[in-house]
Amino acid sequence: MSDLQISLIGIGIAFVGSVYAYNKWQERKHRKLAERVFRTEHDDILLSNTAAAPATSAQPEVEPNNRPEERIEPVIGKPAASTEAAPADEPPGAWVDAGIDCVARFESTEVIGGGYLWQAQQQALAKLTKPVTWVGYNERNRAWELITAHNAGDYHRLRAGLLLADRRGPLSDAELTLFSNGVHHIADEFLAVAEMPARGDMLARAEELDRFCANVDIQIGVNVVAEGGNSFAGTKLRALSEAAGLVLREDGMFHVCDDSDATLYTLSNLEPSLFVVDDMKTLSTQGITFTLDVPCVADGKRAFDRMVQLAEQMASSLGGALVDDNRTPLGGSALDVIRDKIAEIEERMAAKGLPAGGPQALRLFS
Repeated sequence: MSDLQISLIGIGIAFVGSVYAYNKWQERKHRKLAERVFRTEHDDILLSNTAAAPATSAQPEVEPNNRPEERIEPVIGKPAASTEAAPADEPPGAWVDAGIDCVARFESTEVIGGGYLWQAQQQALAKLTKPVTWVGYNERNRAWELITAHNAGDYHRLRAGLLLADRRGPLSDAELTLFSNGVHHIADEFLAVAEMPARGDMLARAEELDRFCANVDIQIGVNVVAEGGNSFAGTKLRALSEAAGLVLREDGMFHVCDDSDATLYTLSNLEPSLFVVDDMKTLSTQGITFTLDVPCVADGKRAFDRMVQLAEQMASSLGGALVDDNRTPLGGSALDVIRDKIAEIEERMAAKGLPAGGPQALRLFS
């Protein structure tokens, strides 16, 4: 054997040895990180088993969503708070909430750049249909930050929250698998440690959360219809709407908003066509609909009263009548029933820690 061959063999052995040593060092590093990050047992987040009151039958003008009706309504309990954790240990519930999200926890000894993370999660989680929220802990500011495409922060601690339910239904097993695989892929990419909650718990909680949401997901519709074969002219309709402070948006509806620009209720065409600015001059319609999305509005009774008042004013100005979806005139007693229904829904949502119009409710009912 020549000296060259012996030298090459020696170099090869040295290279293999160095690779082995590096891998063992990385393994030891991650094991220590995992032990440091997850050495404390965290309280499991349990669902309350308190029975909720069954929903009362809705009047014709109360429109439920397309979810299947459930007779027995589960109660979604508030997440159990750890007595060992400081307030800054977890992000604000308005962004990531263990009560409505499947929360993945990331910890890393190396700094993770927000911009790089955003690009990586877009690729790894591209097939998800449920929204994912990312937040990172800024150690300079000692505060959690919402991570977006334009975020430039650096983080050692991250949380990713996958919404357990929305108006399309509960989180599915297939989508949870996509999320879990994506989370671990991202963790590997940034040499971080990721902790996922138990799969069975997440799927069970998603089903129960969806059933609860279905039982409070009510929209109130009030119609103003033309009488005597007449119709409403688009020009007059637009003038009355804008004079009342309504804003026509790209969804083809006029919106009434609060001081924070959150929608209180909408005005739409009773006929299939949408309202479009350029078409309002030639538009005519047999009726209009005012709609209040109860879970998405804080102080729903007050918003409902304002909506009815505006509907009555428009009915008077347009020469129309205030009716429900069955074209039955809406009077005082019928309106009182609707107010009671709104109050009932608000009480049930507040009792579950999901106040109507709050950030968690807006995420669930988007």
